[in-house]
Amino acid sequence: MNVLVVGANGKTGHHIIPLLKAAGHTPRAMIRNFDQRADMEALGAECVAGDLEKPLGYAVKGNWTVMMAAGSGSKTGPEKTTEVDFHGVLSLIETCERMNVRRFIMLSAMNTDDPETGPEKLRHYLHAKAGADARLRQSLMNWTIVRPGSLTDEPSHELLDIAPSLGPIDENTRISREDVAKVMVECMAHDNTIGKSFDVIDGKIPLKEALESI
Repeated sequence: MNVLVVGANGKTGHHIIPLLKAAGHTPRAMIRNFDQRADMEALGAECVAGDLEKPLGYAVKGNWTVMMAAGSGSKTGPEKTTEVDFHGVLSLIETCERMNVRRFIMLSAMNTDDPETGPEKLRHYLHAKAGADARLRQSLMNWTIVRPGSLTDEPSHELLDIAPSLGPIDENTRISREDVAKVMVECMAHDNTIGKSFDVIDGKIPLKEALESI
């Protein structure tokens, strides 16, 4: 199955690509410039040019599933965050609908259900993510929204807590990027995650068991 990874060059995307390859899929990395091509191909991906701030039809065409793992990051200003994390993602969703993409897995964030309760420095980012999530929920695609806590670069341990809401994002709600990537890829094999939004953090439940409980 062809799977387009938007944000493949990011830290979470770097984990997603080899996981898709190992699962028997054909990962396709959307990259903004071809200086990134060798790195993506070394991970096992085909490469396709695309930018969230430009038309996306060429990149999306021919993919059954799209994984949205890109983001401007919480350190960008409000205007750039809105442009990428809201308008860019809306453009991606609408392009996927036109191109008959069947599955869309979104990397979002905790607190997007109530951005004003999140850390002040993250609120513009959470509001942008919340708007994109709301648009995806209106789609007829088979969507899933994965909302991790604070992301770390620690190794995966595949013990998680997953629930519709796990409280505000803070220093105690952490999860490794590798575990987030595993959750996103595993969602493809769990139809019970279709039409669901859920928070995910480090916990005590094995990954597959946690997903099955949703």
